[in-house]
Amino acid sequence: MRMSTLFLRTLREDPADAELPGHRLLVRAGYVRRVAPGVFTWLPLGLRVLQKVEHIVREEMNAIGAQEVRMPALLPREPYDTTGRWTEYGDDMFRLQDRKDADMLLGPTHEEIFCLTVKDLYNSYKDFPLSLYQIQTKYRDEIRPRAGLLRGREFIMKDSYSFDVDQAGLEKAYDAHRGAYIKIFDRLGFEYVIVQADSGAMGGSASEEFLAISEHGEDTFVRDEHGYSANVEAVEIPQAPEVDASGVPAAQVYDSLNAGTVATQAAELNEKHPRNDGREWGEGDILKNVVVMLVHPDGTREPLAVGLPGDREVDDKRLETQVKPAEVEPFTDADFAKHPALAKGYIGPGALGADKPAGIRYLLDPLVAVGSAWATGADERGKHVMNLVNGRDFTADGTIQAARLRDGDPSPDGHGTLRAARGMEMGHVFQLGTKYAEALGLKVLDENGKLATVTMGSYGIGVSRAVAAVAENNVDEAGLCWPRTLAPADVHLVATGKDEATYIKAEEVVSQLEAQGVSVLYDDRRKVSPGVKFKDAELLGVPTILVLGRGLADGVVELKDRRSGDGRDVPVDDVIAEVVREVRN
Repeated sequence: MRMSTLFLRTLREDPADAELPGHRLLVRAGYVRRVAPGVFTWLPLGLRVLQKVEHIVREEMNAIGAQEVRMPALLPREPYDTTGRWTEYGDDMFRLQDRKDADMLLGPTHEEIFCLTVKDLYNSYKDFPLSLYQIQTKYRDEIRPRAGLLRGREFIMKDSYSFDVDQAGLEKAYDAHRGAYIKIFDRLGFEYVIVQADSGAMGGSASEEFLAISEHGEDTFVRDEHGYSANVEAVEIPQAPEVDASGVPAAQVYDSLNAGTVATQAAELNEKHPRNDGREWGEGDILKNVVVMLVHPDGTREPLAVGLPGDREVDDKRLETQVKPAEVEPFTDADFAKHPALAKGYIGPGALGADKPAGIRYLLDPLVAVGSAWATGADERGKHVMNLVNGRDFTADGTIQAARLRDGDPSPDGHGTLRAARGMEMGHVFQLGTKYAEALGLKVLDENGKLATVTMGSYGIGVSRAVAAVAENNVDEAGLCWPRTLAPADVHLVATGKDEATYIKAEEVVSQLEAQGVSVLYDDRRKVSPGVKFKDAELLGVPTILVLGRGLADGVVELKDRRSGDGRDVPVDDVIAEVVREVRN
């Protein structure tokens, strides 16, 4: 680990494609190098950090009795066809054909292959419980790879799978993995939260995510003062209580030549149609009807209309979760042309519904209470309607959790209020149940000699994402600040000046530290200025920096803490003991 020969080049300028602080610094410090969008090379220092994450993961997985295997990344289509995920995964899956035109894929996850492997080898309840895991490269064709290692198309993941013969066994395995994950993330050293999550394409009865808390996170989660926490996709807001509409006058259509925005509609109502109760019209009094196009895995396209209060936006992630495995696309002008019953800018409930003129399924967010009165489109250009009551004047085909949550919304149990925060998904645990075992025929003989379907759990950790998450949460203006558990070295020794005696002493210190089990990154470059060496030391982020230079003449060296920037002079004769003490504390 001598910098004169280490395969390393630091950069003074931020890479143009790097969006987040940690991403910029991982590239600038020479830990990773971009090859293509979402694809990175791990350089020597980055690989050392990655291997330390893998080591922590292996230790905790082994501690719960899980056994490590390695499955292929290149997989046949047939098992994924059997479970339906060949189509459900959509464009996120890398598909290819071999020279015999057989369909193959690059594995995004391995439930099917693990299930078939166990089926091939085990046939009795006596063989269970069983937990297997691997640390392996996965592939997902992200439509917009971004944020460096946090959302790539090739990434390293620990995925494990538990196999049991009953639900009690599955719950025990789930709890064991959950406990292991807590230990792993505690050791990795970043702040995280465990949230209820949606199972998505994985399926199953229960799932939780481990999110590293970060303002740069791509996931939004909510929590309340009583300990409830959930990813926004998994939050189910209760249906708003029914409202007494007996005093609401009959619906009234009015001229409204400016479709504009919800805000302009509210302003127009206040100007031309003031309310009888003396309250002003607000954006929340307007029923907004948003039409989207669902694209199902088989390619069929289905319009969907969502009704929600005008002071809310549709949350894309919540909506996408509700309609999976279909994907959501905008409703285009060409789509409007095919549905002339939809008056763009004036869409109201009168045209919406499976049995209504537009023939489009219409779902209401639970925030729209039965009996509530609204102003909304009248399904005719230049016309709106007010005092339109849900349940009296219109009905929907059902409900859908689609509105964007905001601070102050009630918790699903009604006992708290929600607050939003951002996080990065680091781990996900699922109780899969029998979904994959049923599809693939994983059955074993039970105690009574009858065939029983095996029940499974699935548990993932983003190993390469963990490197990125730690980096994002351990930076300052000068560079990275690695926690000692993950740093590529324990000590960064910087030798400065041109005096040969300095480098002779530095070699001696390196040898003595390594003999004590302390790993050293040694900056032995002779023709590089002290200023550049110090900047590189701060950029690279090793937690302890040891400087040998002019102080040697006085019998001292400088020992610096990278994170705090504090430094102190240490007698050269005491430096080995001082460094070992600092590293091991």
